[in-house]
Amino acid sequence: MGKSISILVTCCMLVVLMMSGAWADEGPIVIGLQAPITGDFAIEGQMARQCVETAAELINQDGGVNGRLIEIVVADDASNPRDSALAAQRLISDDVMAAIASYGSSVTEPAADLYDRFGTISVAYGATAVQLTMDKERPYFFRTCGRDDSQGEFFAKFAVETMGWERIAIMHDNQTFGRGVAEETRKYLEPYIEEGRAEIVFYDVITPREQDYSAAITTLRETAPDVWYYTAYYPEAGLLVRQGREAGITIPFVGSNAVPNDDFVRIAGIEYAAGTLMTQEPMPQDFDTPKSQVFLDAYREKYGDIPSSPWPVYAADALFALAQAIENTGSTDADILAAEMRTMENAEGVTGQILFTERGDRRDIPYAMYTYTEEGTLELYTP
Repeated sequence: MGKSISILVTCCMLVVLMMSGAWADEGPIVIGLQAPITGDFAIEGQMARQCVETAAELINQDGGVNGRLIEIVVADDASNPRDSALAAQRLISDDVMAAIASYGSSVTEPAADLYDRFGTISVAYGATAVQLTMDKERPYFFRTCGRDDSQGEFFAKFAVETMGWERIAIMHDNQTFGRGVAEETRKYLEPYIEEGRAEIVFYDVITPREQDYSAAITTLRETAPDVWYYTAYYPEAGLLVRQGREAGITIPFVGSNAVPNDDFVRIAGIEYAAGTLMTQEPMPQDFDTPKSQVFLDAYREKYGDIPSSPWPVYAADALFALAQAIENTGSTDADILAAEMRTMENAEGVTGQILFTERGDRRDIPYAMYTYTEEGTLELYTP
């Protein structure tokens, strides 16, 4: 009788372990990547796919996570909110354990709502709008990138205190990301304006996906600013720089962190991209972490060069963070993992230690000013 009870207790313990996810499953851990593989920001989505697949290969080469291999399933959101919701629905129906999703705040928002509704963890890698974590509770939402308020604060301080620019022009595209950075920048300029150290002489919007911005450029030129800050995405930034320079505007052009990549240089032309400035988190070539060299060497060996923007690397870091949370807990349960991700301190990514706030924001993201050289490469700017 005693032996039968012992066997029964052991079986019950095994069932509990399996239900909690602590029992090692021999099948793969399936992670979704939602990204703009096609559409306006396809270069970012394609690099994100390459970065996440590189990260998965490195994890699997080391034996996977608790003995289980990582498998990546990709869904294309085509750089727009409607397809974003469809991509999220596809990954949810594929029963992914978590989703790395996505690039662009307005594209990420509908997907984040769906992932939360179905209890699926999502980790954004290129969605910086403050509202994503402030407007509503999203218990399963995280992001490995920074927020717009940090970027706006950095530009305001750099513009006034470092460069002494007094007459400031701010232009955006009236979309979630671009408008958010512009509003945060204006907010952080207010103290300097009250002190008489700065003035916003131009604050207006352009329509994305147009080809002729001469009217906006003429209006901006007439305000005689000291600096021109464009807070939205690279396709329009490239056109604005080229058309602005051809119209005789010679003041410094500063782009937000959604501007730098190879397509910006191609659209603007190297002769016009050279000398432009960018408010930016550290770029891949400046990463200096234990994981960065291994990752970038593996990426370069497979694709010929390192990523030309930081966002795809934040996608890789999303996978490293998820893998660490699974390893720490021995579980793939969303509630257990979400609680772990908010408190864990041993997740190391390509960009450094990955720490999250209670609301899922990435902590301790630094900013710097970069500039494009005459060769079309991006390097740290020294005033």
